[in-house]
Amino acid sequence: MEDYDLEARLKQIRDVIFSSIPPEARLTKVEFEGPNIALYCEKPQQLLDDESIIRNMAKQIKTRIIVRTDPSRRMLPQDAEKLIRKALGEEVGLENISFNEEEGEVIIMAKKYGSIGGPGSPLLKEIAQETGWRPIFVRAPPIKSATLKGILSLMSNEGTYRKDFLRDVGQSIHRPLIYRNNYVTVKALGGFQEVGRSSILVETASSKVLLDCGVKPGALNTLDEFPRLDTLGFDFQELDAVIISHAHLDHVGFLPFLFKYGYRGPVYMTRPTSELMALLQSDYMDVTEKGGKKPPYGVNDYKKALLHTIPLEYGEVVDISPDIKATLYNAGHILGSAITHLHVGEGEHNIVYTGDFKYADTRLFQRAETDFPRVETLIMESTYGAKNDLMVPREEAERQFIEAVRVTLEHGGSVLIPVLSVGRAQELMIIMADAFNKKLLPKTKVHMEGLLYETTALHMAHPESLSRQLRDSIYYDENPFLHENFDMHLRIEDRQKLATGEPCVIMAPAGMLTGGPALDYLKYMVEEEKNAIIFTSYQAEGTLGRKISKGATEIQLEDESGEEKAFKVRMKVIPIEGLSGHSDRRELIQFIERLRSHPKTIIVNHGEPRKIEDLSSYIRYRFHVDALGLEILDTLRVY
Repeated sequence: MEDYDLEARLKQIRDVIFSSIPPEARLTKVEFEGPNIALYCEKPQQLLDDESIIRNMAKQIKTRIIVRTDPSRRMLPQDAEKLIRKALGEEVGLENISFNEEEGEVIIMAKKYGSIGGPGSPLLKEIAQETGWRPIFVRAPPIKSATLKGILSLMSNEGTYRKDFLRDVGQSIHRPLIYRNNYVTVKALGGFQEVGRSSILVETASSKVLLDCGVKPGALNTLDEFPRLDTLGFDFQELDAVIISHAHLDHVGFLPFLFKYGYRGPVYMTRPTSELMALLQSDYMDVTEKGGKKPPYGVNDYKKALLHTIPLEYGEVVDISPDIKATLYNAGHILGSAITHLHVGEGEHNIVYTGDFKYADTRLFQRAETDFPRVETLIMESTYGAKNDLMVPREEAERQFIEAVRVTLEHGGSVLIPVLSVGRAQELMIIMADAFNKKLLPKTKVHMEGLLYETTALHMAHPESLSRQLRDSIYYDENPFLHENFDMHLRIEDRQKLATGEPCVIMAPAGMLTGGPALDYLKYMVEEEKNAIIFTSYQAEGTLGRKISKGATEIQLEDESGEEKAFKVRMKVIPIEGLSGHSDRRELIQFIERLRSHPKTIIVNHGEPRKIEDLSSYIRYRFHVDALGLEILDTLRVY
């Protein structure tokens, strides 16, 4: 047992700070702000000029420190806005300036960095010094994003709530340890021996952390659709933290349910993931209701989840509980996707959870990171883990895709591409834009339906998270997402006209045909031999996409009157597997080979049973480590 309480820990932190900080800075307040310690100073310039002071303090108290100007010394918002507008000039394409008085931040939304020069630039520091407000730059995409606008509005309106929440989180993180002698267990709640509803509980003697909280597309009953949170045996309020790897619904779709039933703690993820999550969860509720089912949560629950997000940058180390630090790394899967590294105690144990990852460069992203300081337990996906899951080279997959589109169009047919709104859609856009420019495709319209407008806008809002080549194209060259052949302004009444009209390409969610606009287009196109449907993503068991891709000759769809009707599958069915955002068998093995630190235990999840068994048995043979696939509800002690 520890012999000090929270007050003693606070005193320890304050003693270090007050003995280290220059009197000239005129420190007025020390506060917890989530995983950070915030120092409010009347003259923060003293600390900003000599960053070694903050570094040394942070090293001693083992907590990240941020510096804020005392509210009494901040410039009035209207005066600060005038100064900021003058400092930035016209070249940044300024769209909006808003102030968060509770956190002392000014949100600057502009189309490009221009004179700003990027995060941490001298100009942003100058604005902070002159105004007393901490500037946060938000890139405005070339097309308007209602999602970004809504999130900024929510955060601004709920500033007081956020401040109180962050203070509570900080106090919880810095509570004293009850036990020094630790243990670490991993409990499988979803995404084991299956693809979907990913969720894992990591528990120590002092902490409970949930990794992902998803839903399972195509599940026939609620017992299989949602993670088994009903078996936890404790109140959700006992969770210290939730970490979300990425925004696909099979990893984040059930998160608001926690807030519906009492969770009020932090949710850690990257900023792009938080924005995509807001969009996809809202759409999930809408699609569920339209399908005649009641969503497992409501609008207030998903807004509460948003208010409790704490965005992290890749490589940023933060305390998330008294004995666990977390760091997120690029996963290369979709925008904002992250591999999670958990450091337990004083180095007793390290867990790396890959979530979904791609260990190869793509047009969208750099390959997943492997440079983790230490890893004793690796939890890795196996979507394409079987020995025969070897994808063709990406260049060949792109060639096959373009050829399939070209042949269909030249024979007078139209192409339906059911897509995942995040990731796959944008990858295909880049491939087709390049093909149009090289005249590899006939000039035709590519119609994009559903969420694709918003998800593409969010990609353009974060070019720094994309591959270097794509980032530079957006910054300096021609933005492929804005190609003249792309049409993202569709109405529901256009669907039949487009599907039965002139040859074209239609991209529409959902990628597995579990719902969404793709089903509407399918019923108009499926019985025409000249048309084609191209699958470019994984089709989970039980989904309509899986049935069609495996050769179904007849399917059931709703007709115009809403009644179930049998449709003959006469259109060409073309699967293209090399464009996946998941690693194939070869890449999965290479990922393990290239880890800086080699694990002692590898838990294989997120795959069909035969793939998990195939991959885990090969890992045991190849690397001489303990590799296994857990069943749902299994608990494994890893330390």
